[in-house]
Amino acid sequence: MYPNPLKEKLRKGQTVLGTALPAPTASIMASTCKTAIDFVWIDTEHAPYASESLEMLPVIARQNGVAPMIRVAWNDPALIKKAFDVGAVAVMVPQINTAEEAARAVEYAFYPPLGQRGVSPNWPALAGVDWNHAIRTANDETVLILQIESRQAYDNLEEIAKVPGIDVLFIGPMDMSASLGVITEMQDPALQEMMREFPRILAGKGIPAGTTLGDIEEVKQKLSWGYRFMNVGNPMAYGVQALNGYLAGMR
Repeated sequence: MYPNPLKEKLRKGQTVLGTALPAPTASIMASTCKTAIDFVWIDTEHAPYASESLEMLPVIARQNGVAPMIRVAWNDPALIKKAFDVGAVAVMVPQINTAEEAARAVEYAFYPPLGQRGVSPNWPALAGVDWNHAIRTANDETVLILQIESRQAYDNLEEIAKVPGIDVLFIGPMDMSASLGVITEMQDPALQEMMREFPRILAGKGIPAGTTLGDIEEVKQKLSWGYRFMNVGNPMAYGVQALNGYLAGMR
C-alpha cells in the first residue's frame, strides 16, 4: 500500500495508464481498481463534490495497489493540501500557464524542504499506515501533475518544464480546443499538431507527457506519439458502449 510505486514507474520511463472514477462510491472504486490500471482519476474540479466526500476512497485504491490521483479545482494550497491529506498519491492541478504558477504548485504539494505544505494527513490512520513514517517519506511518494490547457501555457512549456518538482505535464485537449477557438473540435488540425509536438518538446527533460482520451484507437495513436501518462476514458462510458452493442446484437 505504501509507498505506491507510481512515482518510481514514472522515473523509470514506464508507460502509466489509468481511468476516471465515474462516481465517488466505495463499490465503484473497488470495482474500478480490479482492472489493470496504475492510477484512478478522482475529479474534484468539474464533478459536484470535493475532498470531504471522498472518505475512504483513496485508501481503497491504495489497498488495491492503485494510485489515487485527485484533480483539484484550482492551484490553491488549501485544496492541494486536503487532497494529499485524504490520501492522494498524485494531485493534478489544472490551468497552469506560467513557470511562476508551476513553482507555486510545487510549493503547495511538498513538505519542507522541497515545499511549504502543512503537516497533518488523516489517511494513514484510516489505512493502518505508520503516521510518522508516512509524513517523513511523503515527498518520495508524492506525484505532482500540472495541466497545460491554454495557448499561453503551451508557449511557456519549456520554461514550465524547468521548474523542479514536476512529475508529469498533462495537456488537456478539451480546454486547449477552447483556447484555440475551436471548442470541442477535438480533431482540429492545429490542436492535433500541438498534441503531436507536446511530447517532443518534453523529450529529454525528464518529465513525461500526459493526456486523457476515450477513443481506444486515438489512445493508441497518442501512445505512439510518445505519451507516457494516459487516462483511458472511464469504466461507465465503456460499460454503456458495450451494453449498447450487446443489445443491438440481440435485437
